[in-house]
Amino acid sequence: MWYSIENTNFRGEAPPGDFNRIHMKKVKITVKKIARYDDLIEQYENPIEDACFMELGQTFIAEGWKKPEGLCDSAWETMSPFVMALSHGGTDLYDGWMKDSRSAMISCNDGFRPVSFLLETLDEEA
Repeated sequence: MWYSIENTNFRGEAPPGDFNRIHMKKVKITVKKIARYDDLIEQYENPIEDACFMELGQTFIAEGWKKPEGLCDSAWETMSPFVMALSHGGTDLYDGWMKDSRSAMISCNDGFRPVSFLLETLDEEA
């Protein structure tokens, strides 16, 4: 039987309980690493002001599909599917690549100055 992502982990295993109720959890998003590749910027990028405004250690709380205020649009586009999976009870994403099965490490898609974000499912309802 097939279940939607709201009711399963990525392997398609449904959790026990009432499938008619969706229990969304808040997801904490923390900036863990910021890189900058000046050689690539110099060689390929047109000058851009304020391309990235994330700060190391900065945190956000996601409540569903709404992008947290102050979070980079490009980063949100990259991470939002993972945030939604975690907020709907998804665990063990990609067969255990994270020590905490209720988390994920995601980077934005900026090839010049990528930012790595830790996503952690909170116990608090969204």
